[in-house]
Amino acid sequence: MQGTTAEKEQVTETGAAAQASPEARETAARLGAFLRYLFVVAGGEHLRAIEESGLGLTQCKTLLMLAGPEEGKPPCAGKDIAERLQISLASVSRAVDGLARKRLVTRVEDADDRRVRRVAITDKGRRLAGQLLATRMADMEAFASSLTPAQRRKLDAAIESLLDREEMAVAMDQLKEMKAR
Repeated sequence: MQGTTAEKEQVTETGAAAQASPEARETAARLGAFLRYLFVVAGGEHLRAIEESGLGLTQCKTLLMLAGPEEGKPPCAGKDIAERLQISLASVSRAVDGLARKRLVTRVEDADDRRVRRVAITDKGRRLAGQLLATRMADMEAFASSLTPAQRRKLDAAIESLLDREEMAVAMDQLKEMKAR
C-alpha cells in the first residue's frame, strides 16, 4: 500500500523522533518552548503580518525562498522549489497558483524546454517578502533587547557555535544580504 507524501513525511518524522536520545528530546523540548515563546507569546507581529498577507504557509515559504538574496538569479522550476522546500510538486503548484493570482510571482516559459514553466518573483512579491522579513527581524530584535547582557552573551555563544555548521552559516549570510537591501 502506498501512502500520500504527507503520510510518508509523518512516518519519517515519527521514526526520527523515536530514535532521538533522551538528551536530544530534552533539547528539542527546550528549543520548542523557546520558539513557541518567540513566535507566539513575545509579540508575534510577523505571524500577524503573514496572516494579514493572506498567504498560506506553503505560499509564504515559496515566496520567501524566491525572494532569496541571489540578485538576478534565473526563475525556478517547480520541481526545484519542491526539492528545496521538501514538499510535493502538487503543493508547489497550488502555492504558485495562489501567488500568481496575487501577482506576487509570474510563470515564464523555460528557454530550453517549452513544457517547463519557471517561477519568478515580481517586484510586488519582493516587497511583501521584504516586509515579512523586516517584521520577523523586529520581533527578534525586541526579544534580544529584552534579555539581560549575560543572557544575550550566552545566547550569542550558543548560536555562534551553531553557525559553524555550513547550512547555518549560509542562512546567516543570506539573512545579512537580504537585510542589506
